[in-house]
Amino acid sequence: MIILIYIIAAIVMLLLLLAVISPKNYHVNRNITINKPVSEVYEYLKYLKNQSEWSPWEAKDPDMQKEFVGTDGMVGFVSRWKGNKDVGEGEQEITHIKENDIVETQLRFIKPWKSVSDAYLKVTEISDNTTRVSWGFQGVNKFPMRIFMLFMNMDKAVGKDFEEGLNQLKKVLEKK
Repeated sequence: MIILIYIIAAIVMLLLLLAVISPKNYHVNRNITINKPVSEVYEYLKYLKNQSEWSPWEAKDPDMQKEFVGTDGMVGFVSRWKGNKDVGEGEQEITHIKENDIVETQLRFIKPWKSVSDAYLKVTEISDNTTRVSWGFQGVNKFPMRIFMLFMNMDKAVGKDFEEGLNQLKKVLEKK
């Protein structure tokens, strides 16, 4: 019986140690340069419905169910989705907009696991006809997911999707 108590205590101590040393936060960001004026790029990006033209997750589930609430391009607009195992279920809400600068959203994932992240699309004028788009998201790793983050790199897991999406965004916008 004493051995069992020591084993349980050791497991608890190990979990506590892992929780202490594991990453508390995550931040993933990718950039691309688009040959269009900043105002044109921003005007396109502020509408969440436009993401269906360039989002890498749209390609992973073209039959995804979507629902929209509010006025697209305005704070408070919500885009909900329910898809296959590759895209899961959740919603994205516009939380802040600064004209020709940034669109901030909150991502609330329901499946495959619950989590909340803050996302952004930021535009920066490089020249009259060139714009840098930065796409990123960040959040807090809560226990017990924090321990799993010791073995999973969020940047590697999501970064490739961001790069794919930004490349598609560039194609879409430069054709217009």
